[in-house]
Amino acid sequence: MFLAFLPAVFFGWTLGRSDAANIYGTTVTSGILKYRSAALISSFAVLTGAILGGAGGMETLSSLSSHTLLSASVNAAAAGISVLLLNRLGLPVSSSQAVVGSVIGIGLLEGGVDWLIVLKIAACWITTPLGAAIAAFLLYRMVGSAFRMIHSIQIQELLLKALAIIIGGFGSFALGANNVANITGTFADIIGIDKAVLIGGLSISAGAVMLSKRVMYTIGTRIVALESFASVIALLAQSLTVLVYAFIGVPVSVSQAIVGAVIGVGLARGSKNFDARLIRRILFGWVSTPIISGLISLALYISITSLTSLFGK
Repeated sequence: MFLAFLPAVFFGWTLGRSDAANIYGTTVTSGILKYRSAALISSFAVLTGAILGGAGGMETLSSLSSHTLLSASVNAAAAGISVLLLNRLGLPVSSSQAVVGSVIGIGLLEGGVDWLIVLKIAACWITTPLGAAIAAFLLYRMVGSAFRMIHSIQIQELLLKALAIIIGGFGSFALGANNVANITGTFADIIGIDKAVLIGGLSISAGAVMLSKRVMYTIGTRIVALESFASVIALLAQSLTVLVYAFIGVPVSVSQAIVGAVIGVGLARGSKNFDARLIRRILFGWVSTPIISGLISLALYISITSLTSLFGK
């Protein structure tokens, strides 16, 4: 049974590396926090968020389809492989789309997918970047007015550094609360929600310690260049958006939230210098992730069950 959880631990590690980078990408690349400091803060906050707020998403994902120990393990393996492959391209990937795609892949074969839950999750995927963009736009306009009233550069820098640490921890908390279901949600009915939350939380936390610099710099510099204050606002908008969906009980993509937030801040600043080609590549990754993950899970599941049946005879 221990071996069945290894794919989930691997998936949690890959998610921690990529999504912690999404959280701190704008903050580190703007020079507010050092890379190692961001990793340590994120790791602790992720685990706390998973333990305190991960149950709702667990219930949603576990009810998407029926699961056995084998199918749950294959789901985690397929999602982890998909995220790792697409991250090799330096693109932010949706772990929630990866795991839902893998569950649907096996569910179609076994004839058991709750399509109403699929529609609910898909609707949240669409509204995540839009909501983050709107929140970032409004926050930048409102908070920016107050921030510009501070005339001392030193006070501004100290305030930004403090906000970056606090909001970054808040964002990591939201990551753990929202995304732990992606790691071990399919195991929840088998081992119980409390154990599933702990295993998933520890896995993401471990990955956060070794967060991906490559994904971090993709988010932090290539979509649109952000100065320090704008990066903090983008992080706050992303964190609030992800935490709202954690309360709703639907795992959503941290990468989608931060991309939406970065665009929202850019629009609020009047910037028109977006990397349209990169945005198209990111959108392509979001669309292809569930398809790729579903195909991988289906192939793995058929291969393993076929081999088991063959050697069983």
